[in-house]
Formats: sequence, structure tokens, C-alpha cells
Amino acid sequence: MIDEEKVRQAVILFLEGIGESPEREGLRETPDRVARACKEIFGGYDGDPKKVLLKRFDSSARDLVIEKDIQFYSMCEHHLLPFYGKVAVGYVPNGKVVGLSKLVRLVSLYARRAQIQENLTEQIADALMKNLDAKGVIVYVQAEHMCMSMRGVNCPGTTTSTLSHRGLLSDDKALRDAFFERIKL
Repeated sequence: MIDEEKVRQAVILFLEGIGESPEREGLRETPDRVARACKEIFGGYDGDPKKVLLKRFDSSARDLVIEKDIQFYSMCEHHLLPFYGKVAVGYVPNGKVVGLSKLVRLVSLYARRAQIQENLTEQIADALMKNLDAKGVIVYVQAEHMCMSMRGVNCPGTTTSTLSHRGLLSDDKALRDAFFERIKL
């Protein structure tokens, strides 16, 4: 749970630390704005992946179910700068499927935390495997990191890709290839 008062105090100290006055007209309400924004940006800590994926439906589907182009925004835990991009998720059902919006909600739950992209990818794959009882799962994330684009190496447009797979999708290269062929469409 976000402690808005601590965030407000931290923003005041931050503004003073960069040489600004928190009392300047344009900054007077900034600590409150940032505290409210943090509730949304870091709201994933309050979520439970099990609850997100609880509602399932019987299905005879035995091939890959894929949802792609799931847009997300997250915060790099090293610099507290955004990284953003798209996620593609695939799973092989084991008698049950989940509503498609639940896959988007799951991505959003994990993206709304301070973390690194590699962990985001693993968290989504683990949650799907554990809570869907899927035969296999694959998660592909591609993102641009503002810590590389606007500072440090200053290289905008560079993207980082991460991949995680479990079960059948770890064992079957043809199935992984089918996933990548289908997400190109």
C-alpha cells in the first residue's frame, strides 16, 4: 500500500535537492500530484495474480491461445524511470481458459511495480503456469527503457527483449516457433 504522506515528503526533499523551491507556484501542488500518481503507477503491489486468473471457463482448446500487443508501462527499480512496451502471452490450456481481459490485467498487475524487465517476464510466466494449470506458457516482452534513452548512453529507440517459457513451450521448439510466427501477424 502506498503511503501518500511519505511520498509527499520525499517529493519535497527531492525538489529541494535539485535546487527547486516546493513553494514555487508551479510546484506547490506537485507533491500531492506525485503521491496520487504513485498510487496508480505502483498499484500492482496490492494485486493478487491468483484472484486475477480465478475465473476460468471449460474449453476443449488444445492449441496455443495467444494475446499479443498488450501495452504496459513500468518503472525501472534502478533509476525510477519508466520502461514501456508490449507483451505477447501464449499458453496451452489444460481443459480451462481464462477471459482474455484477465491476461491484460495480469500484465498490468506486475508492470505496476518498481522492477526490472527480466523479472516482469518471469513473474507473468510463473503466475500463468501456477494459476491456470496450463500445459505450457510463453511470455515475450519488448520494451524501451528511459534510463537508456534519456540518460546514460542516451540512445533513444533501443529496445530490450525478454522471453520466458514453461512446460510444453520449454520442451517443444516447434511450438515456440509457432508462437513467434503468430505474433508477427
